[in-house]
Amino acid sequence: MTELACLNLDLSIGGKQVVSGLDFHPRPGEFWGLMGANGIGKTTLMKCLAGLQHPDRGSLRLGDTNLHKQARQDVARSIGMLQQHTVYVFEATVMQIALTGRHPHLGRWRQESDADFARARAALQAMEMETLAERNVTSLSGGEARRLAFATLLVQDTPIMLLDEPSNHLDLKYQVKIMSTIGNLVYTQKRLAIAAMHDINLAATYCSHVLMLFGDGAWAAGPAVEMFNRDQLERLYQCPVQMIQTPEGMRFHPSFRSDSS
Repeated sequence: MTELACLNLDLSIGGKQVVSGLDFHPRPGEFWGLMGANGIGKTTLMKCLAGLQHPDRGSLRLGDTNLHKQARQDVARSIGMLQQHTVYVFEATVMQIALTGRHPHLGRWRQESDADFARARAALQAMEMETLAERNVTSLSGGEARRLAFATLLVQDTPIMLLDEPSNHLDLKYQVKIMSTIGNLVYTQKRLAIAAMHDINLAATYCSHVLMLFGDGAWAAGPAVEMFNRDQLERLYQCPVQMIQTPEGMRFHPSFRSDSS
């Protein structure tokens, strides 16, 4: 299966170091949460992992080849990305946008097939948007637009999924639906997902592994069960954290105690 790897990666933006010496080898069948404070560089790292931004040093490999030396269409057959913000400014129908997920798989001048339309309909149905297939995307709410963007990622059907804050603009029902869908693809089809997230409890529920960005290039990575502890989380967010054991597992909340003791 196609694998993604960071080798001794240095990455910065605007003079701010995002990661230094990042050695990151996520595997198929793993669901990684990428976590860190606002402005720490999660989106910058996600763009680098997608091949949309070059690192300062080190390399990214997709399979046996340098990611940044591969043709964009080839990369798009292996890596799909859900961007942080979803805004549709050009008029098109929901179905037309969903079908764009098939474009990396189409040859020049080739039209979408019946199978492509069936895949798009299935993805829209999974996101409960099949009745909106002919609706103009400029009329969608923020949550509907987000669900369409995720459906389009499903239509792209890649072994590696990068998701920048996938629960943005979604109510609880659709947060759970999207995270459950990602988890099902990862754990039953051995895909790889890396999701930038702020919700610790969603990450603790669905993610098998976590990559934390602390600032000034510092990072830590490992299984979620090891990473989600009070010391790591308080270092990550500079905020006291309360841990509560529930029947569904450990849950995390900000604490209003005056110190971290």
